[in-house]
Amino acid sequence: MELQTTGGEQLEIFSAGMHNSDSGPDFQNARIRIGETVWAGNVEVHISSSDWQKHGHTTDDSYSNVILHVVYKDDKPLVLANGRRVPTLELQNRIPDELHSKYHNLVFGNQVIIPCEANIGGVDVLTMHNWLTRVLVERLEKRSAAVIDALNINRGDWEETFYQFLAANFGFKTNALPFELLAKSLPQITLAKNRNSSLQIEALIYGQAGFLDGDFKDEYPSKLKSEYEFLQKKYKLVPIEKHLWKFMRLRPQNFPTIRLAQFAALVVQANHLFSKVLEVKDVKALRDLFSEIKVNPYWETHYKFDTESAPSSKNMGASSIDILLLNTLALFLFSYGKHNQSQHYINRSLKLLEHLPNENNNIITDFANLGVKITTAFESQALLELKNNYCNYKKCLQCGVGNRILKSG
Repeated sequence: MELQTTGGEQLEIFSAGMHNSDSGPDFQNARIRIGETVWAGNVEVHISSSDWQKHGHTTDDSYSNVILHVVYKDDKPLVLANGRRVPTLELQNRIPDELHSKYHNLVFGNQVIIPCEANIGGVDVLTMHNWLTRVLVERLEKRSAAVIDALNINRGDWEETFYQFLAANFGFKTNALPFELLAKSLPQITLAKNRNSSLQIEALIYGQAGFLDGDFKDEYPSKLKSEYEFLQKKYKLVPIEKHLWKFMRLRPQNFPTIRLAQFAALVVQANHLFSKVLEVKDVKALRDLFSEIKVNPYWETHYKFDTESAPSSKNMGASSIDILLLNTLALFLFSYGKHNQSQHYINRSLKLLEHLPNENNNIITDFANLGVKITTAFESQALLELKNNYCNYKKCLQCGVGNRILKSG
């Protein structure tokens, strides 16, 4: 389709340039030809030509190099302060009324949850799967940036980096920060020197967590305190502040004392854990790395030191394990694959998410109520990314689902 400016000149676009997500013109370094002249510069996009003045571009020097104004409706010729008239491409007569109406309804409609809430349930399975795969990879790429930053701080040590992230995720949302601080205050190399003694490992973890600063009546915490006092001096350790740990509004099974017991058991039983994660390909075997850890028997009748409770298992439950697989193992497999340019590990990350159950939260419930099929963490993670980074900003034209709806008959 031949293009013309509103002034009747022939227009050819060689390159649309780079989309600018910061302040300034929408596209930079575009190359176009108007008539016989080739131009290089910036392109600005508006609904109406008059929006140029409404948005304050008239007095903004960063817009002085605009070579083309792309608008839906040319309601006011654009003339810069220096008298130069900016060529304009009007799209109103090039976009079918039905398509414009669909887009207008998506962006300016009265939807409650997402722009396409009336249509998304009818989008074909292939389109949904392909687009969710893409946004899931976008999500993992963004999250993996934090992994690589930590890896650089840890001088390329994947085991130490994995240990720190795993510890933070043991605290889930409520106690993620103190768990992370604990891991950073207690490097794996220190734990490795005492790995043959479960009592010393437990003493180091509880001591660094700040839980061994009192006097105890039970034999087990008293032993831990004695061991820690020796190890603290030996390794010149500084514990984190005990007040950082939160117990309020947590089920007793999720108390930090219990999570610390599980974490200590994992450290005792799983040496070089990240190396094992890289080797183990079966999802069941990955679950077994966590389900087979056994906490100290003391915790079978306690949730806190010196406070006895009814007997119950304190080993990790299936849902807690799946959260760790989702937030730590899948992320690290992807990050490792991305960092080492290995599609094998990236595919393993995606496959792991396909074998984990979907999360349950308000966003996922909303999508399910709209008719979207959600059974795995692969889908739920992708939908979280879709909602937070596309739907919330009404980026329907950049969304595969939105494009399918706009193109549908």
